[in-house]
Amino acid sequence: MKYLSLFSVLLFGLMLQSCNTRKIERIGTQETIDLSGRWNDSDSRMTAEAMVAQILDGRWLDDHVRRTGERPVVIVGLVYNKSHEHINAETFIKDVERAFINSGRVRLVQAGDKREELRRERASQQDFASVETAKRWGMELGADYMLNGDINSIVDSYRRERVNYYQVNLELTGLETSEVVWIGDKRIRKYIRN
Repeated sequence: MKYLSLFSVLLFGLMLQSCNTRKIERIGTQETIDLSGRWNDSDSRMTAEAMVAQILDGRWLDDHVRRTGERPVVIVGLVYNKSHEHINAETFIKDVERAFINSGRVRLVQAGDKREELRRERASQQDFASVETAKRWGMELGADYMLNGDINSIVDSYRRERVNYYQVNLELTGLETSEVVWIGDKRIRKYIRN
């Protein structure tokens, strides 16, 4: 009898463990899965696509090409996270930059730390590269416009229900005149019921 109860406990333990087996599968990066209701990769991608479509359809682009005869040069500045969550804005910024380059309608220059890294490399070339291959100072492409923005959120909850509202605002500003030439936003609402 003692062996039977010990066997039953072991069998029950094995059954519980088999129920808790973790299963992981690869899924497509375009597939939307929202487990928590918080900002996620799908929100970032959809927002970047919507914002770039708005920017490229804006009147400012045709005005610039008509005035100068050239594609505008854009630098993507900071996108501040003012939401209630930790949101890595870098993935969103990269999505925007990629869409700019792939559109072929604007030219993109590096910003911030990456630009400083390029300048350090150029300085190093002055000392260590051959004269024929060293890249010259003062040849950087100056940006015509800077894109900046912020990610905001509002949470409304009652008992076991919650609505997460996100609003991403972007502004495109002329660097020479500080004129705001375009403003756009993308809004996402998520209803979560526990």
